[in-house]
Amino acid sequence: MRTNVGLWWLLAVFGFLIAAVYTVWSLLQHGGVEWVGSVALVFLGLMSSMIAFYISRVMKAQRGDLPEDTLTADIDDGDPEMGEFSPWSWWPIVLAASAAIAVIGLAVGSWLVPVGFAVFVIAIVGWVYEYYRGYFAR
Repeated sequence: MRTNVGLWWLLAVFGFLIAAVYTVWSLLQHGGVEWVGSVALVFLGLMSSMIAFYISRVMKAQRGDLPEDTLTADIDDGDPEMGEFSPWSWWPIVLAASAAIAVIGLAVGSWLVPVGFAVFVIAIVGWVYEYYRGYFAR
């Protein structure tokens, strides 16, 4: 985690440095400041500083190194439990189809949008309750 903090601070310094170089370069090249690029690069430095500050606070609050920071750690030491997944479930495909129907409805005809939302509701209910009926009921 200490390496992450250092990398984010390095990116912040890089953003501020490149913002200054870009601003000076645009002044010399065009006689005025090109505001869009200058402001974007300053915001790159600000956002990187914000992330680096947050990660450093989290590191201090944890009072220790993460498993991935120790040299003797295995790959699966920092692997959290992600939950239970259904590799046989067809409901994510139905959910994606409902999103596709709704977006096509925005492009082609507005009457398809409610159809997409109706299929969305059916897909969400089916996905949530798939373990309560059928072969995989508990």
